[in-house]
Amino acid sequence: MEKHGTGKVKLIQQAGVIPYRFRRSELEILLITSSRSGRWVVPKGHIEPDMTPRQSAITEAFEEAGINGKVPKTSFGTYSYEKADDKCGQSYRVEIFAMRVTYVMKNWPEEFRRTRTWMSPEEASGSVRENDLKQLIKSLADELRR
Repeated sequence: MEKHGTGKVKLIQQAGVIPYRFRRSELEILLITSSRSGRWVVPKGHIEPDMTPRQSAITEAFEEAGINGKVPKTSFGTYSYEKADDKCGQSYRVEIFAMRVTYVMKNWPEEFRRTRTWMSPEEASGSVRENDLKQLIKSLADELRR
């Protein structure tokens, strides 16, 4: 994929979370809809210049999903994607953190742009488009169920 005939792909760094909780001893993953296409995604976004990837991921979780929680200092993994409607030749690399959700807000900044739903890890991994994200969800579920 070229960017304006230069032969270079622009790689944009992002950060996000895989939000999870245990409800009645069952592991659940929270997915949200994307603001444009309405497909299932995890909360993620650009890394702000004055923030670490972890801080940006926590901020995106609050803004996009209305959640707070516990996030380890180290990331769980990464995945890459390209936007289907992006004609600018941009690829995205997302640093993912696991977030154990401790608080779900009734109202949040993007509540009118997104839907959020708790689901089993199997349903969540089957609902996202990116293969590497599917695998990250499965790997996190395996680790948390041990």
